[in-house]
Amino acid sequence: MSYKKNEDLDSGPGGSAVDKMTVFQDCIAGFNASPIHPRKCRVLLTKLTYLLATGDTFARDESTRLFFSITKLFQHKDIALRQMVYLVIKELATSADDVIMVTSSIMKDTTVGSDVVYRPNAIRTLARIIDASTIQAIERIIKNAIVDKHPIVSSAALISSYHLLPVSRDVVRRWANETQDTVLAQKTFPQYGSAIGGSNGSSSGLSLAGAAPSFMTQYHALGLLYQLRSHDRMALIKMIQQIANAGSALRSPAAVVMLIRFVARVIDEDRNMRAPLYSLLEGWLKHKSDMVNFEAAKTILEMRDASDVEVAPAVAVLQLFLSSPRFVSRFAAIRILNRFAMIRPQNVNSCNIDIEALINDSNRSIATYAITTLLKTGNEASVDRLMKQISGFMNDISDEFKIIVVDAIRSLCLKFPSKQSSMLAFLSGVLRDEGGYEFKRAVIEAMFDLIKFVPESKEDALSFLCEFIEDCEFTMLAVRVLHLLGTEGPNTAHPTKYIRYIYNRVVLENSIVRAAAVTALSKFSLIDDASVQASVKVLLTRCLDDPDDEVRDRAAMALRLATTEKTVAKAYLAPESIPSLGALEQQLIIYVTGGGDTASVAFDMSTVPFITKDQVEADQFRQKVSSTLPMSFGEGAEVSPAAGGKSTPPAEETAQAYAAALAQIPEFKAFGAVLISSSPVPLTESETEYVITGVKHVFKEHLVLQFDVQNTLADTVLEDVSVIAAEGDDEPAYVEEFIVSLPKLEPQTTGTVYVAFARPVGEEYAGAAFSNTLRFTSKEIDPSTGVPEDEGYEDEYQVEDLEIGVGDFLVPTYVGSFQHMWDQLSFEATETYNLPGLGSLREAVKAVVDTLGMQPLEGSETPMQNATHVLKLFARTLNGGKVVSMVRMAYSAKSGVTIKISARAEEEDVPRLVVGAIA
Repeated sequence: MSYKKNEDLDSGPGGSAVDKMTVFQDCIAGFNASPIHPRKCRVLLTKLTYLLATGDTFARDESTRLFFSITKLFQHKDIALRQMVYLVIKELATSADDVIMVTSSIMKDTTVGSDVVYRPNAIRTLARIIDASTIQAIERIIKNAIVDKHPIVSSAALISSYHLLPVSRDVVRRWANETQDTVLAQKTFPQYGSAIGGSNGSSSGLSLAGAAPSFMTQYHALGLLYQLRSHDRMALIKMIQQIANAGSALRSPAAVVMLIRFVARVIDEDRNMRAPLYSLLEGWLKHKSDMVNFEAAKTILEMRDASDVEVAPAVAVLQLFLSSPRFVSRFAAIRILNRFAMIRPQNVNSCNIDIEALINDSNRSIATYAITTLLKTGNEASVDRLMKQISGFMNDISDEFKIIVVDAIRSLCLKFPSKQSSMLAFLSGVLRDEGGYEFKRAVIEAMFDLIKFVPESKEDALSFLCEFIEDCEFTMLAVRVLHLLGTEGPNTAHPTKYIRYIYNRVVLENSIVRAAAVTALSKFSLIDDASVQASVKVLLTRCLDDPDDEVRDRAAMALRLATTEKTVAKAYLAPESIPSLGALEQQLIIYVTGGGDTASVAFDMSTVPFITKDQVEADQFRQKVSSTLPMSFGEGAEVSPAAGGKSTPPAEETAQAYAAALAQIPEFKAFGAVLISSSPVPLTESETEYVITGVKHVFKEHLVLQFDVQNTLADTVLEDVSVIAAEGDDEPAYVEEFIVSLPKLEPQTTGTVYVAFARPVGEEYAGAAFSNTLRFTSKEIDPSTGVPEDEGYEDEYQVEDLEIGVGDFLVPTYVGSFQHMWDQLSFEATETYNLPGLGSLREAVKAVVDTLGMQPLEGSETPMQNATHVLKLFARTLNGGKVVSMVRMAYSAKSGVTIKISARAEEEDVPRLVVGAIA
């Protein structure tokens, strides 16, 4: 058999273009010819397979004609032809009619006496054409095939069972005993001599020349057992224990890896099974297969709240693999250790000597992971030496690994601020090297973080960025740097030196960069220096002749603001809050496409919610952290370990959605912009007739309680739906102003009720507990007409209380150095509490974070030890004041969790309120 390179990607088999109708006609003629020509039919089937694989489809009547024409090829015994027949029949079975009629022809090849080469293909094809009404007819065939002595037949039956699960799960469940026997069986895989016979119809192509061990059938059988028992946790645990206790019966490394993943799921869901199943994982660390060792080690390192004693054996095994002579083993070991070092670097310190030996590894991927791991686990004294070693091989690795190195250096900069000069010099050096957009963006982001969180690096970093935009090939990066120069440049000791770099962009760049440069330049007009203001005005005046209208408009606006009061100019050029871009885009689309004469009606900017810069920065930080979280802690949406691993939407998106909804209600327009919105709080059980959640919205002078009401009843309509929220005190702090009720709530739908209160004057952080009662008129729906009855009855439904605490008035915000912020603030309060109802430090962390509503810092939201932990929190008040809190925790099985909470703030009363919120 010869192989020919396909020069033309648009051509089909043989190098010639494949026409669908020509192939269809040739197939009908060739398959119905007598006698059958196997070679010609194989070529036609190949072309047909090519068409189906490239997305071509046939009409249902054409598919049916092709299907039954192909079945006539069963008359010939050519092995290769029969394999092609089964391949094409499976593809056409979904688009042809009456495919069930060929069941008997296929079943002949599934019997024990037929050729073993035919049987796997026949079983797989049979599973694709069978339906729920006839599956009992093949039940005996599949059951016998599952325990067949030939592994290829057994695997085909097991894989077919996967496909039959959606057709008839109850029937497949009856094959569980045979499947389990296959898991514990030890079969051999026959070697084949001449796999394909000649065209003379001989079926003697199979030759049992020898037998080599093969256990892949165990992998397929174990996967099917899991599908049958995945919804029953106790059955799954029993299966794991039974197979694990069978000792050496499970000979397939792939099957053991799958079993380890089942163990990981059970450990994650049931803490009571952790101890017995951990012993299994520890035993698999000594398995003779490397892939099993790696999977067991990775699973142990991913366990929640794993102690140092538990992770030590896994780290020790991976340390042994670091000196393996095989590239793949060293790569797998260092990669797992690298990701584990992101969250627990102290546990990887013992491997540093072996990791240092990999810095000069000939495989640059291994060397990159070794360097980045050392950057996470090393101490301050080793930083300079590591930086020199990194510089030696940066040009030899791909952009993907360069980004990993840069991200590790960014983390190291924040960890050791005193070493910022050497690391900044390294970042500026790699910024001059060749690289793609993502790599350059990673370097820019690292410098941005240095400027924000290590103030002493600002001057040097800004200078390096100015040099970068002099020869920047990426417009988006140039715009970002110009924005940063406009924000940070006016606040430096010598702001005028940045004006030249910015104005050069106006002269030399494209219109997008020129527009960004004009905006950055206009912010320097806010400096209290007459000479600087005069210079900026001259430069902006020159921009009025720019050929691009966007540049001219920005320059004209900046010049106009320069003649107004500084407070007005600052509100436009350096605002404290910005419009929600998602909501602004939505409102503009509605305005443009709303119909009518929109040109005569001005766009109402008051309908667009505003969010503070702190909220934007906090959300950007959360997104950055979630994109780099190791292992199972971060893919896509933000995952908070303190919240039990559940995905939560980004804070900015949630704030935008709430603010946009509130802006559409006329009663709330006089309240101004919403300052902060809480997370949804469940007020009922999820199984009740009416499921209610509450959200707290804080405005400058008002409080709005949002109640989302879900009517789960299918035959009842609720009308005049409202919520009566009242404080339990005789003299309530919050005065109710009005209720935005819900006129009608259809069955199995969700509606929203709002209750507005005036906030107490002079008490910015007043707490309260609202008792809530759902009131409505219930009307049943006539099942015959589907129309609600004319008369209903009034009803009330009591729900849980909704509490207002100090956490509802704090905006969670990220800050680079917790200790620096702690040392800055003077007002302090401290309290000690015992929390006996909590069963672990993780639960305590979640409870404190939920209560205080502050941002966890420095990875403290994930306890590394089971006995003690320190939680570090930061937030800002609604007035912009800083609040920082340190919570020291200790856990014992006897007394629960004991915490000592200390808080510092810029405002005198805030620390006392923060520490008192835990009581």
